Parts: sequence; structure tokens; C-alpha cells
Amino acid sequence: MKFSEYQAEAKQTALYPNRLQNLEYPTLGLAGEAGEVANIVKKIQRDYDGEITEETRAKLKDELGDVLWYISACADELGLTLTEIAEFNVEKLAKRHKRK
Repeated sequence: MKFSEYQAEAKQTALYPNRLQNLEYPTLGLAGEAGEVANIVKKIQRDYDGEITEETRAKLKDELGDVLWYISACADELGLTLTEIAEFNVEKLAKRHKRK
């Protein structure tokens, strides 16, 4: 699936107050979902000696999908596409890598 396809499909499930005029809602959702990812990783360290089981991998896959959804919603709020964000980021990283 391409970023553009994902963003178009995710957009159809975005039901929250003042959509496209409410950056705060998806930003707070993004922070919450990123926290859930971090909490799972913490438990991997605490409970599984750092070993990622299939169960925890599945949980992380689910939560990372939620992170992606909120990133897409934030992009929509800003009038950006996931593709242009990804392209910009890769260019920035390449420039940084070249400098070091």
C-alpha cells in the first residue's frame, strides 16, 4: 500500500470534533499511542528480558498502526500528504548523513 492510498482510506475513518480545524485532537492521540508503544517496549525489557515474542510483536504492530493513523490525521490537519512528509524527511536525513 502506498502512503497516498493509506491516507485516503484512513481519512474516511477520521471522526472527531472539528475535523480539519483541530490539530490538537490527533496530536494528543498520537502522543497517547506512542506512549502505548513505549509501554509495550518497557514490558518487553521488564518481563521478557528484551525478547520480543510473537504476542508482543502483534501488539506493537497494532499500536504502531494506531500511531500511523494519527500521523495521517495530523498531516490532514496541516494540509500535507504522508508522501511529502516522507520525502522531506528522507532528504533531511540524507543531508545530515552527508555532513557527518
